[in-house]
Amino acid sequence: MCKVDVVTDRYGLAAPSSEYDSLDAYLLARWTGRGEAESAGYKSLTEWFNRRLLARIYEEHDRTATGVRVESEYEALQGADDARRAEVADDLRRDGIDPESARRAFISWSTMRRHLNDCLGGEKPRAAATTDWEVNSVDVARGRVEEKARAALRSLSSKDRLRGAADAAVEVDVTLSCPDCGAAVSMADAVERGYVCDDHSAFGGAARADSDSDAPERESSLGVLPAETAFGLLTSTSEQFVPLFDAFASLGVA
Repeated sequence: MCKVDVVTDRYGLAAPSSEYDSLDAYLLARWTGRGEAESAGYKSLTEWFNRRLLARIYEEHDRTATGVRVESEYEALQGADDARRAEVADDLRRDGIDPESARRAFISWSTMRRHLNDCLGGEKPRAAATTDWEVNSVDVARGRVEEKARAALRSLSSKDRLRGAADAAVEVDVTLSCPDCGAAVSMADAVERGYVCDDHSAFGGAARADSDSDAPERESSLGVLPAETAFGLLTSTSEQFVPLFDAFASLGVA
C-alpha cells in the first residue's frame, strides 16, 4: 500500500459524491476528466486530498470544518509565513490536534502521481506530441538522484550520524519557477498543462483555456528553484551530493 492508501484507510476518507464507488474512482475521474469531472493535475488533486484529510481530522476532534476555514488553515500550515503557521498550530493544539502529525500525514504531488499511474494504473490522454523523451530523461535523472540519496542515507545511518535515515522515504521533485513573478509549479504539471506561468505570455498564457486550470503554486517544504538550477541538480555525479550532507548538518541531524 502506498501512502495515499494508508492515509485513506486510517482516516476513512471517501469520495465527495455517491456517484463514485470509492475515493480512488473519484481521483481517477478528476485526473482523466472522465464523465462530467473537470480534468485536474497532480498538484490540484494533491491539495484537494490534503484539505479533505485536514477536514476529517477536524471532524474527529469536533473542530468546525467549514471549507473556508480548512482551506485557510491548510495554506497556513503549508505556507512560508512562520508567524501565521505558529498561530494556527497553537490553535489546533487547543483542540487536541497535533499539527506536526497532521502535516506528516499530508501527501506530496509526486506521491499522488505514483498513486494514479502505478497503484491505479491510470492513463490520461495527452495532447498531441511526437515524443516524450524529454520528460522520460528527467524521470531517469530523478531516479538516479533518488538512488544516490538513498545510498548516502544508508551510509549516514550505518555511521550513526542520522538515525532512521536508511528507512526514510526519498522523493526528488523538479520545480519550475517564473523568472518574472516567482510563481512555481512542478515540472509534471507544467508539461501536462503546457505552460509554466499563466500570467506571462512568454510562458504560454494563451494556452490556459486548453490546459489544466491549476494556478502555479509555491513549494513550501523544499523551496523554489529556477528551472536551470533544478535541472543542474539532476546529474549522476557524486559531487552533487556534497550539499546534501551540508543540509543535514545545517538542520542539526548530522
